[in-house]
Amino acid sequence: MDWITPQLVQNEFITQINGISITIKREDQLHPYISGNKFRKLRYNFDSFKTNQAAGVATFGGAYSNHLVATAAAGKQFNLPTLGFVRGEELANKPLNPSLKFCVNQGMELVFLTRADYREKEEAPLVKTRLSENAYTLLPEGGTNALAIKGCREILTANDELFDTVAVAVGTGGTYIGLSQSCTAQQQLLGFKAVNDPKVDALIEQQVPKGVSNTLVDDFIFGGYGKVPDQLVHFINDFYQTHQILLDPTYTGKMLFGIFTLIKNNAWRWGKNVLVIHTGGVQAIEGFNQRQKEKNRPCIQV
Repeated sequence: MDWITPQLVQNEFITQINGISITIKREDQLHPYISGNKFRKLRYNFDSFKTNQAAGVATFGGAYSNHLVATAAAGKQFNLPTLGFVRGEELANKPLNPSLKFCVNQGMELVFLTRADYREKEEAPLVKTRLSENAYTLLPEGGTNALAIKGCREILTANDELFDTVAVAVGTGGTYIGLSQSCTAQQQLLGFKAVNDPKVDALIEQQVPKGVSNTLVDDFIFGGYGKVPDQLVHFINDFYQTHQILLDPTYTGKMLFGIFTLIKNNAWRWGKNVLVIHTGGVQAIEGFNQRQKEKNRPCIQV
């Protein structure tokens, strides 16, 4: 697989609101399925798997996980078997949603876990058994590890030093940590949390270099990963109609909603030249819309 160099990623100016300029780094365009921060996180991990002749790769994710989709696609391209531990044993007896169907089509074997087992991760008996049987290398949920952080350090280039603020959505923390290790001393790093997780907060506290100006914002979580109010869907649709950039409802959509809201409410307290990292994830929109239709709620227009 030919990894794309960071220099090929385009920065796209979006708008200026109340004197604040907003530009988006189009990491979502890196790859059709291994896009955004997933591309960055998997790059060095899969190089390592191939170098060390791994028997296969096992990892964790929810029913609509971008990480599972990206791992399955990378496994197929690298000719490495993949195993996905999926949260929710009830899904085993239901038709596969578009994300999980894609994973299977890429050759990934799915194992559905109870929520209790999923919380235990590699300590759960079923997970231990399957890992032992397959002798697969384990990749953490979300892909965050030292090699993932190394990849995320490459998101920012020398051309990005003109921005005084870098904003990114925060899930498992790897992208945020990588950016904190490559931004300049003059830049402010701003993370919009997708979920409140003390473990992620502790990891960030531990690994963000001292002296880096950074802030985590938790005002736009909307209740967690799967919680998407109608006003957010309307914002994503309006944004797409205006700027022709599709946002996912879990990460980048919530972040940009937060940025626009803070600026318009005169609550923005960071720099005036903002670079927003688009971390991809738009593959999950098909499954999201499927759920929305079942609930008779608005869909994201694509």
